[in-house]
Amino acid sequence: MKIIVYVLALIAGMSLSLEAAIGGALGENIGELESTYFIFIIGAMATFLIALFFGKGDVKQITKVPRWQLIGGVLGVIYLAFLIISVNLVGVGTAVTAVIIGQLVMSMIVDHFGWLGTPKARFNVNRLIAGGLLIASLFLIL
Repeated sequence: MKIIVYVLALIAGMSLSLEAAIGGALGENIGELESTYFIFIIGAMATFLIALFFGKGDVKQITKVPRWQLIGGVLGVIYLAFLIISVNLVGVGTAVTAVIIGQLVMSMIVDHFGWLGTPKARFNVNRLIAGGLLIASLFLIL
């Protein structure tokens, strides 16, 4: 069963690279921030339709959740806008590699301290080596 999760995560990563390239191209034509806006609008409409027909949650609970749980949308805008800007400056491969390094570093910090309700996974030598190899990959892909 875990293999399905890994395949889905792999597909998600591949989708991000395509999104970066598409957003970069759109950004060159209409502007980076405008591109970010339209990508989010189209994504919101698609998510609305998917949730409408397949969602099993209770959106009414949104008023009862801690406010910090709503910051994801802002972080998504920051991520996408900076990605689109960097793609147009350094290319998809370099930009996405830097994004992956940022994701890994922050993920290890969140895991180590168990922030935001996640299970703790202590920082260790293997994680240090993995981070170092990813940083080396950034220099190799330049």
